[in-house]
Amino acid sequence: MSASRPSLTFVTAFSSLPVREVIGEPGGDDLGWPFTMGPIRQLLRDGLELSELTVLVGENGVGKSTVIEAIAMAYGLSAEGGSTYVRPSERPTESPLHERIRLVRGLSRSRWGYFLRAETMHGLLTFLEQNPGADGPYHERSRGPAFSELLDAKLVHLSRRGGFLVLDEPEAGLSFLTQVKLANQLSQLRDDGIQVLMATHSPILTATPGARIVELDEDGFQPRAWNELMTVALYRRFLADPGYFGLE
Repeated sequence: MSASRPSLTFVTAFSSLPVREVIGEPGGDDLGWPFTMGPIRQLLRDGLELSELTVLVGENGVGKSTVIEAIAMAYGLSAEGGSTYVRPSERPTESPLHERIRLVRGLSRSRWGYFLRAETMHGLLTFLEQNPGADGPYHERSRGPAFSELLDAKLVHLSRRGGFLVLDEPEAGLSFLTQVKLANQLSQLRDDGIQVLMATHSPILTATPGARIVELDEDGFQPRAWNELMTVALYRRFLADPGYFGLE
């Protein structure tokens, strides 16, 4: 008997989530990057419904961060990270995908959000330190503790006011146990009614209780169970026999 697969339809028309669906808008030039990528073509064609806790996984270069960034920008967040009221700006590098999607909002009263991404973390921490109300001198700490402290502060803020948390590869610089802690924090946020969207390579974060997992590849995306993921299979194989990958 074949195992049943989770559906991509996660929410109802009366969802209280800040974002219940991402849909593509017609028009524009679809010949260049990122519109030639399979997951982007599918997103614009079929859309993507979001759950309380949606996790995007896949190999480097398949479009996870591009999708995450576009959704964050369409929500009103900066591509560099930060909240709906904090807009650090470095050299623009974002794709034009955010101009081709529309977010279908739920009934949530909160419009606050926060975007944390590994690749722009240094610039965000610098911005926070240089502006009034900074949470602390983050650059006096190593990257892992600084990221963890910032995230802890924002999770507390979210738990109080609700909203939308977007994370792009938050596992960078975090130890095994810190990732486990984060997975439990994200699960608690979900239980508290906070919506989370995350892109990750980490099988630990992908195992966050209650997560709906969407796997991206060169052809598109589809829902997966945790134990069906390629990254989980690769980690299991590596832990059982590192020599299989040539590490002898």
